[in-house]
Parts: sequence; C-alpha cells; structure tokens
Amino acid sequence: MLYVVIKALISGAIIAAVSEIAKRSPGIGALVASLPLVSVLGMIWLWRDTQDRALMASHAGATFWFVLPSLPMFLLIPALLDRHVPFWLSLSAGCLLTMLLYLGLVFIAPRLGVRL
Repeated sequence: MLYVVIKALISGAIIAAVSEIAKRSPGIGALVASLPLVSVLGMIWLWRDTQDRALMASHAGATFWFVLPSLPMFLLIPALLDRHVPFWLSLSAGCLLTMLLYLGLVFIAPRLGVRL
C-alpha cells in the first residue's frame, strides 16, 4: 500500500509543479507539461512491478499511438479561447474531440495492423 501512495505522491507532485511553473512562465510550463514524464514514470512503475520486456514494449508502442489522437486538443482549445469561447466549454470540446479520436484509433488501428 505504501508503494501505491508513493507512486501517487510523485505523480501528483509533477502535476502540481507544472501548474506552478505555468503561472510564472506559460511557455516553460508547457515545455514541462509536454515532457513524457507521466509515460516515463508509468514505464518505470510497470518495469519495477513486472520486468516483462514484451509487456513493456507493447505498452511503449501503444503509448505512441495514443499520443497522436490527443494532439489536436492542444490546437482546438487555444483556437476556441481566442474566439472567446469560455474556458470550460473549450476544455470540454478538446476532451470530447480527444475521446472521439481515441475511439477512432481503437477502431481503425487493428485494421491497419497496429496492436494497441
């Protein structure tokens, strides 16, 4: 149980750090947020728990494919905010777009020979 708490605290600290950095410098905050820290930590935790090469390779490969449909959200949200769409509506639209693109990926990827 302590292990899970430590993982949660470290992961939460990264999120808190990003928001604090972004308050001072949006660009630097964006840089830190764009780093694959969560993915790297996830891989570290997964490796520590399993030491399974095949599982790790599968996880890393699937992570690549799932990053792609999330990228348009980072274009849609600022475009909507620039058009004076309220923040929560812009964020919701970005999240909805991402969910739809995830569903599309899950549907299309196997047909293209991509294992998720």
